[in-house]
Amino acid sequence: MVRRHNNQLPENLPQLQNLIKRDPASYHEEFLQQHQHFLNTIEAFQLSPDQTNKTLDDLVMFMAQVAHCYPKELLTLPQQLVDLLEKNSTVLNSTMRMTFCRALILLRNKNLLTPTDLLELFFKLLRCQDKALRTFLETHIITDIKNMNAKHKNAKLNTSLQNFMFTMLKDTNSRAAKMSVDIMIELYKKNVWNDAKTVNVIATGCFSKFTKVMVASLKFFVGKDEEEKDSDSDSEDEVDPKEVMMANKVNKKTRKREKQLNKVKKLASKAYKKKSAAPTFNFSAIHLLHDPQGMAEKLFHQLESTNKKFEVKLITLDVISRLIGLHQLFLFSYYPYIQRFLQPHQREVTRILQFAAQASHDLIPPDIIESVLKTLANNFITERNSSDVMAIGLNAVREICFRCPLAMSEDLLRDLAMYKTYRDRSVMMAAKSLIHLFRDTRPELLHKKDRGRPTEATEELTPMNYGHVDAKDYVPGAEVLLREDNEEVEIDSESGSDDEEWIDIKHSSDEENVSEDDATNSESEEQSGDEEDDDESVQDLVEEEEETEVEKKTQPKRKILKAKRSKDEKTSKREQAHQITIDRILTDEDFKRIDVANIKKHIQGSKKGAKRKIEETKSNERNEFVKLGDIENIYKKRKHDKQSRIESVRAGQADREKFGYKDGRMNIHCSKTNREKRKNKNYLMVKHKVQSKGKRSFKDKQIALRNHLIKLKKMK
Repeated sequence: MVRRHNNQLPENLPQLQNLIKRDPASYHEEFLQQHQHFLNTIEAFQLSPDQTNKTLDDLVMFMAQVAHCYPKELLTLPQQLVDLLEKNSTVLNSTMRMTFCRALILLRNKNLLTPTDLLELFFKLLRCQDKALRTFLETHIITDIKNMNAKHKNAKLNTSLQNFMFTMLKDTNSRAAKMSVDIMIELYKKNVWNDAKTVNVIATGCFSKFTKVMVASLKFFVGKDEEEKDSDSDSEDEVDPKEVMMANKVNKKTRKREKQLNKVKKLASKAYKKKSAAPTFNFSAIHLLHDPQGMAEKLFHQLESTNKKFEVKLITLDVISRLIGLHQLFLFSYYPYIQRFLQPHQREVTRILQFAAQASHDLIPPDIIESVLKTLANNFITERNSSDVMAIGLNAVREICFRCPLAMSEDLLRDLAMYKTYRDRSVMMAAKSLIHLFRDTRPELLHKKDRGRPTEATEELTPMNYGHVDAKDYVPGAEVLLREDNEEVEIDSESGSDDEEWIDIKHSSDEENVSEDDATNSESEEQSGDEEDDDESVQDLVEEEEETEVEKKTQPKRKILKAKRSKDEKTSKREQAHQITIDRILTDEDFKRIDVANIKKHIQGSKKGAKRKIEETKSNERNEFVKLGDIENIYKKRKHDKQSRIESVRAGQADREKFGYKDGRMNIHCSKTNREKRKNKNYLMVKHKVQSKGKRSFKDKQIALRNHLIKLKKMK
């Protein structure tokens, strides 16, 4: 191999680095020369580590780049750099410290350094007053651990790294503890360390003596649904690709339109992938806690004894309410504590109402939640407050009762239901939503006129008791499948059952008919009268009395048969649903048919033709957490409709000058110039006279410039 410019290689390190990577054996001597120079420079640098050394900067990166080519010669290079950083970490210049860290990261990427050794060094470097270095080290640690678990999770390495992170969380240095929490949270969000061990260690950070660590851990469990925000922003900017493609076919083809079409296609494909992707659960971390009851009690004890900012108290209240509502915990002292903040003038009162609703569930004794409802009714739902405050109070009561309906008493509910005729529409709508909730849960508490028209769903409601769990061994509404599949069999069975019932009733009616015939015959015989004796007439009266007794006996039999039939229908529906659930594997189409039938139950009344409006039967699906918008949802009527708004806009434009070309002539009857007349002509008529400035000749430009200068001179 021909070697050129050997005299320039000692000074040109990038060229030497490139040549060594291609052929390490041929340039071994040049490398040894640079290695010796590197060792000498380090010895000189240790005498004054606080100064920058450009030569050492270049040599360190050069050695890190070619370390895999000469593993024997550079075996001690990582340890040299680690020792140099450990001894002079706080004294080193920021640029030199960053260079040494980059070199170590380069060696780590080439597997010449173990990750645990590098992590220990990087956490020690957090004591330096260098924010840029701390952020750089944090991003490296996260990406390094993520890359190690990219193909498959290395359990042994992960446990060692996790144990080191957990020890750093209890470190006396606040920066090290905060960085360890941030790294674990970021790795959990990236689905690298999403196990229960990581979640429970982050939970210990909620009780840290450092406020930043505690707040970061609490915010992790509060969690904000970032995907919903992204989906909302995407839906606002969403464009239909079919419309753009059709417009591109019709309109003129340009590069701009092609770029726009490609962009819309990419957005459409991205939106389709997002819709077809599996749902993600952002709050699954709370489910992985080992001892949620103990954590809630410790957090509440810490909340009572702390003197931190109000914002920190709010985050703590939020986490406690989520724990209570999700795991159905018992923390009775939480409700009297939160009642102190239930005032309309309280800062962030809507969030506190949200926490009160989140902390309610079915297993809490109704007496405890009832005191919260009474506090809301006394402080919010009174006419001395504004309509918005009353509406928010009613919304909060509705959300609490949705999770714990037994807490509402009959007197309080009927008082709140009276606001359905309130003069303000926001209060009226909030009261009606509360009434609609209890129509589907506990209609017996409402006044008879507020219960609405009875439906099949309300007839199937069972009375609610504390601690009672309505566990069904069948899919409600599954009897529809049996009716649709076996209509002919059901018709036959119904006709057979009707015949059986009619046989009993027919037997009694036959007796009645016979007695009636006898009565008519006796009457005719009485009318003839001349041929009959008195004994026969007496006998006829006795027979009539016997017939009336038979009729009295048969009437209650009919009523009993009707009652039995209604009970038999309910039991038959349950038996059919139970039979379908056991004997059949339900498909997605079957579940759709069942859902449609259940919706019809909420609309269709028990009597034929009686229907309820679909707006009144909103399906209340219980979410894990209460949305703040459900409490702040206040109906606001617009100040005026579209026509009145148009009139107000036109009234504001009355005194305004007309937009457009202003005629500057003193006398409007005098003639206009040819240029002004040209503006009113059709463009195709003057198209040949239009000359663009770019196509003017040099002579025309000179004439235009001369005329312009003459005009300026005249104006002076």
